[in-house]
Amino acid sequence: MKLTLETDRLRLRPFRLDDAEAMFSRWASDDEVTKYLTWPTHTDVEQTRALLARWVAEYEQPERLNFAIELKEEGDRLIGGIDVVRYDEGTPVIGYNLSRAYWGRGIMTEACRRVLDYLFSQGFEAVKIDAIVENAGSNRVIQKCGGELVKTETEHLKLKDRDVSVNRYIVKTG
Repeated sequence: MKLTLETDRLRLRPFRLDDAEAMFSRWASDDEVTKYLTWPTHTDVEQTRALLARWVAEYEQPERLNFAIELKEEGDRLIGGIDVVRYDEGTPVIGYNLSRAYWGRGIMTEACRRVLDYLFSQGFEAVKIDAIVENAGSNRVIQKCGGELVKTETEHLKLKDRDVSVNRYIVKTG
């Protein structure tokens, strides 16, 4: 589904194929950003183009929400992404990433709260968010958004061929 959401500082809009260069240079090629993602660091902008092509095609699915995060004060600069990565027994599961240059500014908390508000307005009573245990920043974002830790478990990341400990959170409406 193609949808745009806004906050005071941010515009959350559908990704476009022409986002490839910015996405590659700002986070997809950064080992520190991709360290905690399910997909590997991109070594070539063509990997980013291929991923974006898949994401753009997925907008045809009504349940698919995937937002490019733009910072308005910097001329709508593309700085990250946030999406519903899957539905777990009908409950949306959010994932996100942000250019390292913008960490620690409350940007992801703001984006996450906006997506949560949208999902709750659509009738969902809960949203799940996962974070690798060692990813302190992501765990803080989830907690600031009202996430309650449900459990910690081991998950195998197929594309990286490694096991990680994952904190599973739930955020409930109201």
